[in-house]
Parts: sequence; C-alpha cells; structure tokens
Amino acid sequence: MRKVCLLLLTMLALLGMSLSAEASPFGERVEGLTEITGVRVSSSQDKTRIVVDAKAPVTYRTMVLKDPGRVVVDIKDAWLSPQAKRELAVSGPFVSRVRVAQFDQRTVRVVVETTVGKDNYKIFPLTGGPVPGRVVLDFGRVGPDSAGATIALPDVKAPTKPAAPQTKPTTPQTKPTKPQTKPQTPQTKPQAPQTKPVETKPAETKPVETKPEEQQTPQDAEQAAQETAADTPGEQPATESSTDAGIAAITGLAGHSITIDAGHGGNDSGAIGPTGVTEKSVTLRVALALQKILTSEGATVYMTRTTDTEVSPKGAAASDIEELQARCDVANQHDSDIFISIHMDSFTNGAAKGTTGYYYALGSKKSRDLADKVRAGVIDQIGTPSRGTQSCNFYVVKHTDMPATLVEVAFISNPTEEKLMNSEDGVQKAAQGIADGIADFFG
Repeated sequence: MRKVCLLLLTMLALLGMSLSAEASPFGERVEGLTEITGVRVSSSQDKTRIVVDAKAPVTYRTMVLKDPGRVVVDIKDAWLSPQAKRELAVSGPFVSRVRVAQFDQRTVRVVVETTVGKDNYKIFPLTGGPVPGRVVLDFGRVGPDSAGATIALPDVKAPTKPAAPQTKPTTPQTKPTKPQTKPQTPQTKPQAPQTKPVETKPAETKPVETKPEEQQTPQDAEQAAQETAADTPGEQPATESSTDAGIAAITGLAGHSITIDAGHGGNDSGAIGPTGVTEKSVTLRVALALQKILTSEGATVYMTRTTDTEVSPKGAAASDIEELQARCDVANQHDSDIFISIHMDSFTNGAAKGTTGYYYALGSKKSRDLADKVRAGVIDQIGTPSRGTQSCNFYVVKHTDMPATLVEVAFISNPTEEKLMNSEDGVQKAAQGIADGIADFFG
C-alpha cells in the first residue's frame, strides 16, 4: 500500500511539472504586463460611455483617424484576456462599433468608430473601486454645461438653440516639435554634407498624443464609479485563433503590399558610428524585424535585401545610380502600395541626434503623410528628438511609383543613439515604430 501511495504521489508531481512547463511560455510572454479583462458599453440619448477594465492602472496614448472616423486608444504594457470581447456593436448616434485587439506584444488597441467632432468626446483614467484600473471613453455631450449643446455630427442640421460654451477643452493637442536645423544627408553619404534649413511648417496630420493629460472631474469619477455598463448581448468572446484576424482588421494592414529597403549593404557600409557600428548592419536588422511585424498582421512584404549584399545584379560593380534604381525596381515591379527606406543619420558633430522623415519634394501629399506618420511612430517608440518631416531629392523616393519615405531613424554618429540602435531593444522598438506609422497611414 505504501508503494502505491508513493507511486501516485510521484505521478502527480510529474503531472504538475508538465503543466507548469506548458504554461511557462505564456507566463513569460505576459510577465510585467497588465491584463485587460474586458470592455463595457452603455448608451443614452446624451452619451455613449465605453469602459476598458484592467487589473491595474494603465497608461495610454490616443490618436484620431479619418475616412471613416475613428478614435484609437493604445494601452501600453498590456495584454488582452482571451475572455474579453473583441468587437461590440453599439446602438446610438455617437458610436457605431468598438473593436479591441492585441496590437503588438505590449499594446492593446481599442478602436472606436464615431462621427462626433473633437469637442464631443473625452478620454480619462480611473483608479480605485472594484476595478483597479479603468480607461473611460465618453462620446456625446461630455461637458458639465453641454446638456443642450450641439453634437458635431456630419450631415445633421444644428438645432435652433445655440450651443453652450464648454468649460474646458477636451483632450489637448500635442504641440508639434520645432525641427532643428540640420544638414540634409544624401543617400550616398558624402563626407561634406550640404547645409539646408529644415522646414518649420508642421505636418498636416493631427499630432499623436503621447500621454492622457486630461484628468477626470469629480462628477466624472463619481458617475463612472457608479455606472455599470452592460455588455452587448449575444456576442461570444473571441478565441485565440481569431486574434490575428482581429489585429489585421484593426490595423488595416491586411491586403496591403509594402516594400522595405534596408539602406546600404555589401561594399557600401553607409555611416559608421564611434564604436564601429555600421549603418548597413542596423538598417538590415530593423528591416528584418519590420518584415516580421508586418507579415504577422497580414501585409505582403517585399525586401530589397535580406542579407549583407548589394541589390543590383551587378553587385559591387554597379554604379551608385544602378544600385539605387535596383531598389526602386523592387517596389515598382511588384506594384507595392508604399515604399519604406530605412537609414541611420550621421554628422561630424557627435552631439547631433534625432529622427527625420523624408519625402520627395515634388511628390504626392500621401508621401508626406507617410513620412510624417512613420517619423512620429519611431519617435514614440524610441524616444528620440524630432527633426521634423522634410522634403528631399533622394533617388529612391523620387523614382518609386507609390507613396515613399526615407526615414533616418537616429544618428549613428551620436554615441547614445549608436548604442541604442545596436541593441536588440532599440532595433525592435524602431521596427515597431515604423509599423505603427504604416498602420496609421493606411488607417
């Protein structure tokens, strides 16, 4: 009998170890992240309230997309519970649908389809109470004096009663950073760069908010704490197998074709940092990481190079123009939707730093929009200073047939930025930033 008991205990111990081993990869993936447990929605004739529930207080950033109108909330350092609903239909005049997905390994994205104007929505965090962390999104009449206010809906005639003034602005806009004057570095990287003043005109797109600055009023907090929003009936939680499809639907990358150009390569090392890190090695690492992100979200990706080599069939014997044209040919022959050329900047003064987005001076507005969004995405991820979105005459953005941008991710000549971009963390964040910008561009 004693031997039987020992045998049973041994089997139970081995079973426990097996279960623990199977669970460990998931535990490692979500370690340090806050679980998003669900999204609740309630509507009235004056307002639609969306509450994102989390197991701890969270930070987030917001942005606005057009055609169709959407408000996007990216919750940082978070993971989405499999039990949380991925999509909720909303009945009401202010919001039509809410979608949720794991945007990347550390970000949960909430997309609210809405037609209200910027003065008729408000986003703020709540802590304490039965749910440790919440993000509240209100759409409609959101101000304390807005009971009779006109809601900014398209194609709706305004009532005769004048709108009461708001007592305070809704979510503030981040003031665009004034670009620093810097020499425009040509793609062939001559030793004596020409000095050209940077455009100081801000980008036409709406700036991305990096933090929620607006705090809830006591009335907001009390109402949100007391309000229990019911989930939309009849919808089933999404399974893990539907997560990828949910991400693709939210990011809008599925079905798009993208050409990624890792700058330099082969005999052309590009710029070289203070400790010997080469531009060609960094751009290739970022390009390969970006390829992985984009393909995982449903995009078709073409690479000008995937190894340390020239792109032209002539190899090292090719002229500069032949090499650059070969890169353009990859995008043009595949009829890609966009072209992204990845570079590292350099200057004789090691103090120069920051991220720049370039587009062809006589190109389309879409190219400038793409350059601006990619630049903003990189800055948001790696925290470099903004050097603005600038026009240029670089060969690869001039001779491609689709919206194109050349992004100077950081200065390899700056010791701090060289170290950052030679690290795995810096490479992954830069790639994610470019992917975020592309997703924002496609909307």
